[in-house]
Amino acid sequence: MADNEQTNEPGAAAPETEQQGPNFSLQRLYLKDASFESPNSPDSFRSGQWRPQITFDIKSRNTRLQDGAYEVILVLTVQAKQDDKVAFLVEVQQGGIFTCKGLADEQLEQVLATVCPNIMFPYARETIDSLVVKGSFPPLMLAPVNFEALYAQGKQQEAERAAAGNGAAAESDPAIN
Repeated sequence: MADNEQTNEPGAAAPETEQQGPNFSLQRLYLKDASFESPNSPDSFRSGQWRPQITFDIKSRNTRLQDGAYEVILVLTVQAKQDDKVAFLVEVQQGGIFTCKGLADEQLEQVLATVCPNIMFPYARETIDSLVVKGSFPPLMLAPVNFEALYAQGKQQEAERAAAGNGAAAESDPAIN
């Protein structure tokens, strides 16, 4: 058994397996901010059958920390209207700290925009549902979100804007032609 033991003496190089390939890990998940408003209570509860119009907005942003760590914030905003009056408005900012090392810039961008939000979304969804129920409204179970499709859509829109911007510049500046 002693033959299988590995010791790292001070100043000795770390095993090569630790330094090879990309490294992605979750360090921490946390609730950064939460807000619940029910501006028309108690009238919202008296309006008959509950058939709200739900609007849902989702965004994410990230910040580089240190040593390959990134903070990713997933912002979800849900508004329910009943008879054109706001029944409730919920905003949740779910935070996460992730380690991302050894990834090319394009891979890193995609991981921060898709993988991290996919990990965080169930926690944000549960927080929203809990706040809605505590506000005395029926449970609100948000459908899963395809962050890969949102990322691809965003990249396509960026490309279209860039193409439109380059085309407009080419048309307006005769020196380019």
